[in-house]
Amino acid sequence: MSQIVNPARERLVKGELSLGVGIRISRSIEIARMMRAAGFDWLFLDLEHGMLSLDQMSQIAIAALDAGISPLVRVPEKQFDMAARALDGGAWGVVMPHVDTADEAKAMVHHLKFPPEGHRSSGGMLPHLGYRAMNSGETARIINGEVLLVAMIETPAGVANADAIAAVPGIDCLLIGSNDLSLELGIAGQFTHPKIVEAYDIVIAACRRHGKWPGMGGVNGEDLFRRYIAAGMRFILGGNDVPFLLGGATERTGLLRSCL
Repeated sequence: MSQIVNPARERLVKGELSLGVGIRISRSIEIARMMRAAGFDWLFLDLEHGMLSLDQMSQIAIAALDAGISPLVRVPEKQFDMAARALDGGAWGVVMPHVDTADEAKAMVHHLKFPPEGHRSSGGMLPHLGYRAMNSGETARIINGEVLLVAMIETPAGVANADAIAAVPGIDCLLIGSNDLSLELGIAGQFTHPKIVEAYDIVIAACRRHGKWPGMGGVNGEDLFRRYIAAGMRFILGGNDVPFLLGGATERTGLLRSCL
């Protein structure tokens, strides 16, 4: 059997940027190959704010596995049963919103990693492995080694506890949800505000100390991307299907109307 790899993790291990795209309104499997062709490494299948069902998520995830782009799934806060089903359905990782403490990070590992790292139940014959029947220990080793567990840092408490969260074995990434964090801090949308800059510095430093990967989402614009990637961000949510579709369509209508 050929080596099983998670493309999103592979980029990070190589020290490269791992680039994701949010999927909120797309419902069909073609989006996987389209976003792979666009150069993204992972899909951020949003079950927290989007209206995707688990069934739709799994169809897209399995198409993504074949297309060579990682399907990662954000579930509603602390919905571990949904997260485990998403992993069984083809996801290469889970993004958990509003992780504020080390205990909450430990709960992610407890529920979403197979023994001996956690206590996730094994259903066997996973899509990641081509539905092959494998020894349960070998399945656990491969999947535990490739799945990404991403803790979202979206509150002042999460920032304050970033070092303890990053220290939890089995947590791979700390992803700053910049929109929610700025709202919580009372500086909505001010992504160069000193409080946001400090939060980024704290999370990046915590990840460096503990060998984890820092990530960001919710920001836009070349200056912001360049600033925070230069500071050390590596796991980057680069936007989502809604503004990409609207932006491209708006640009085209503007061009056409300017022709008259």
